[in-house]
Amino acid sequence: MTAKAFLSVSAFLCACLPAACASPPETSEPRTERPNILLILADDLGYSDLGAYGGEIPTPNLDLLASEGVRFARFYNTAKCSPTRAALLTGRYPHRVGVGGTVARPEAPPRRQGPYQGFLNPQAVTIAEALGEAGYGVYMSGKWHVGEAPEYWPTKNGFERYFGLISGASSYYELRADEPRRRRMALDGEPWAPPPVGPDGEAHFYMTAAISDYALAFLREHRETRPEAPWFLYLAHTAPHWPLHAPAEDLAPFDGTYQDGWDALRARRVERLQALGLFPDDAPLSPRPADAPLWDDVEDRDFWEDRMEAHAAMVARMDYEIGRLLQDIEQAGERDNTIILFLSDNGASHENIAERNLNDPAAPIGEPQSYVAIRLPWAYAASAPFRGHKLSPYEGGIASPMIAYWPGRAHEPGRIAEDAGHVIDLMPTILDAAGVDTDHSMDGTSLLPVIAEGRSLPNRSLAFEYGGGAAYRQGDWKAVFDKTVGAWALYDVDADPGETNDLAQAEAARLNAMIAAWEDWADDVGARRVD
Repeated sequence: MTAKAFLSVSAFLCACLPAACASPPETSEPRTERPNILLILADDLGYSDLGAYGGEIPTPNLDLLASEGVRFARFYNTAKCSPTRAALLTGRYPHRVGVGGTVARPEAPPRRQGPYQGFLNPQAVTIAEALGEAGYGVYMSGKWHVGEAPEYWPTKNGFERYFGLISGASSYYELRADEPRRRRMALDGEPWAPPPVGPDGEAHFYMTAAISDYALAFLREHRETRPEAPWFLYLAHTAPHWPLHAPAEDLAPFDGTYQDGWDALRARRVERLQALGLFPDDAPLSPRPADAPLWDDVEDRDFWEDRMEAHAAMVARMDYEIGRLLQDIEQAGERDNTIILFLSDNGASHENIAERNLNDPAAPIGEPQSYVAIRLPWAYAASAPFRGHKLSPYEGGIASPMIAYWPGRAHEPGRIAEDAGHVIDLMPTILDAAGVDTDHSMDGTSLLPVIAEGRSLPNRSLAFEYGGGAAYRQGDWKAVFDKTVGAWALYDVDADPGETNDLAQAEAARLNAMIAAWEDWADDVGARRVD
C-alpha cells in the first residue's frame, strides 16, 4: 500500500459522494428510526498519533469523522487494555465486573473470585446483550481480552457473530508456537487460526486487514438477513499494539520521517495541538523522562527510527481499514443514520519486550520474525502533550482521543468538547442514542447532551486504579498516586494539563479530602488501596 492509497477511501467519498464531505446541519428533526452504531477501539494509540489530535501520521478517515463530529479534549480510559474493555462493555468500573487487573490464563491456577478474578463476570450485562434484547444485530470483530476461557468469549456475552483475537498482544501474521503464553483466536464460538507463514517468510494474513474483512462480512450478512433491524458493530483493532508488524508497502511512505528523533517530534505535535485548541499555549510542558535519552546522544538511530516508522505505518493502515468500513456504510445508504465512536484503550506503550526472546535480530522491523516495541522514548513523543504512558495514572496513560460522529445530530460539527468523558460512559451513551431503556446498573453517564446538544456535564468525579497506581479527578483537580514515587500529588489539570506543578502542600486539605473520596470509591468497587 502506498502513501497515496491511504487517502483513497476519503478521496473516493469526497470526489464521488459529495454528501460525505458536506457539513451536516447543526440541528435536525429527531429521528424515529433507530441508529446503527459503530464503536471503534484502537490499542495503545498515543494521544497525539492522529492528525485530528496533532499527529503527523496520515489518518484522513478518522480526521474526516473529527471534522464533522465532536472531539473530546479529555476522554479517560483505565490505563490498561483489559480493564478498559470491561468498562466499555458494561458501563461499569472494571473492578465491579471482575477485570480490575490482568486477564487470567486458562492454564494458570484459578484466582479468587472478585474484582481481580481476570474475566468478565457472567452476570454482568454487556452492551451487546442490552442492544440484542432491543432488536439490534450485534457483532464484534477484533480483540476481546476480557476472558480467555471459551465460556467467557464474545458469543457467550451477547454477540451474534465474532472474529478476532481472544488474547492480548500477538503477531499480526500468525499464532506463534513460541509465544510465552498461548494466544487464542476465534471465529464465533470456535477456535480459529490464520494460515501459517510460508517457508519463504511470506505471510498470507494480516490482523488489521482481517479485522475489517470480517466486520464487512458481518454487516453484509446482516443487511441480507435482517434488513429491517439496526446493527451494532464493536470494531476492536489490535493496532498499533506491539509487536511492530507492518508490511513493506505500508512502511515505505514513512522512510526518513522520524530522523529528527523524539524530542523534535514531541515539540511539533505540541505546536499542532496548541493550534487545534487541544492544549493551552501557556500551559507548562512535562520534561522528558529520565530514562529517555536526548536524541542527540543516541548512536543507533536507524534502529530507533525503524520502530517509530512501523508504529506510524500501523496507525495509518488502521485508518485505511476503517475507511473501508466508512465506504461500505456510505454505499449501503446508512451514513446518515450511523453513530461512530472512536477511542483508544490506553496511552502509548513504553514497554520493553526484549525479555520475551521472540525477536530475530536479523529480521527487519515489520516482518513476521521481528518482535519489538516503540519503548519509552517514542511513547514520550506519542503521548504529547501529556506526562506518562500506558499503565500510568498520569494523563499520558489514561487520556485518550475520542471522536463522536453522528451526521445531522452532532452539535457544531468540528467542535472540541472540554467535558471529561470516561469509557464507563460509552454504554449509557449508546443506549440513550438507541432509545433503549434499561434498569441495568451503570457507573457512567450519557454523553448525548454533550454530543448532540452542546451542553456541559455537571461537575463529576472519576476514579482510577490499576497495578498500584491511582488517580481521582474532581472538577479541574486531579489527585495522582504514582507507585514509583510512593506518595499522592495534586494537580490543577485545567491550568496544568501536563501535570508539572504538584500542589499537594499548598492544597493539603483539598488533597486529603480527595484521597478520602478515592478510598471510599475503592471500598465500593473493590479496588485495592494504595500506599
